[in-house]
Amino acid sequence: MPTHPTKSNHALGLAQAPPQTLHHAFAPLTDDPAGITQALAYTRRLTGSHYENFSVVSRLLPAELRQDFCNVYAFCRVADDLGDESGDRSKALELLAGFKDQTHDLYCGQVKTAVFLALRETIRRHDIPPQPFLDLIDAFEQDQRLTRYQTFEQVVEYCRRSADPVGRLVLYLCGYRDPQRQQLSDRTCTALQLTNFWQDVRRDLLERDRIYLPQESMQRFGVTEEQLRQGRCDDSYRRLIEFEVTRTAALFDEGEKLLPLLDRRYRGQIALFGQGGRAILQAIRNQHYDTLTRRPRLGKLQKLRLVLSVLIGRLIAGTGKVG
Repeated sequence: MPTHPTKSNHALGLAQAPPQTLHHAFAPLTDDPAGITQALAYTRRLTGSHYENFSVVSRLLPAELRQDFCNVYAFCRVADDLGDESGDRSKALELLAGFKDQTHDLYCGQVKTAVFLALRETIRRHDIPPQPFLDLIDAFEQDQRLTRYQTFEQVVEYCRRSADPVGRLVLYLCGYRDPQRQQLSDRTCTALQLTNFWQDVRRDLLERDRIYLPQESMQRFGVTEEQLRQGRCDDSYRRLIEFEVTRTAALFDEGEKLLPLLDRRYRGQIALFGQGGRAILQAIRNQHYDTLTRRPRLGKLQKLRLVLSVLIGRLIAGTGKVG
């Protein structure tokens, strides 16, 4: 298989990039049954090893889609780590450029590493176009260049590339390609990304020097960057987060219209994403919009209740009592 030395230097030179997981992600594999088996096992391990608010591949998914979800998740996870874990913005941009090169190579039939060897099988099965993958990399590159946003519309535009492609990839896996479902999925994915921003205001600032709260909103409610750095929650900050939570909840409401348009085999897992985001918003409300002194999160019992609610809903639907 042809190789590109300059691209390999971009994507394989990971001495300063994190983790063992990335080392394995870019380790060359043979394009044969043994190599493919190793690649698929890698994406399953990576999916299972990272904390998320909810399991990415749960028992709610049809068995035939679980490996594909792992393959897509591995791409998203590695791209995100390349952007955030290298510790240096110029190095992160270099690594992301290499990852983008390998994405283009994938669609040209040139594959040599675990993530892309596994992903190739998924793309073939579901005829997935390259744009969602490239949009995600663009968003991670933007994180290295832009750390403040003036308007809410600019934040939403960032979400269009950082979050919405994930939902569209899920729809491709489930066999849906139409604009109506994609646009509704975008609402939920944008809402999930915004929820994460409001949940992690201080951590994003202190650890990444990023503020996703729109500057116009901060000015409207009289909240300053210095206040965020100090972790000082007052009534002004609470009103600001309440304002953002309210319009984020409205996006979840719009996105929920997608669920009746999905086959019941997929509805449970996709419903869980939205319900998880709503539960985080409720956790923010429950601590009176203070996301500076304590990060709102869901406990194991709350997660279990959400999963059970979806499972019970599925069982009831299966009896014909619910459409």
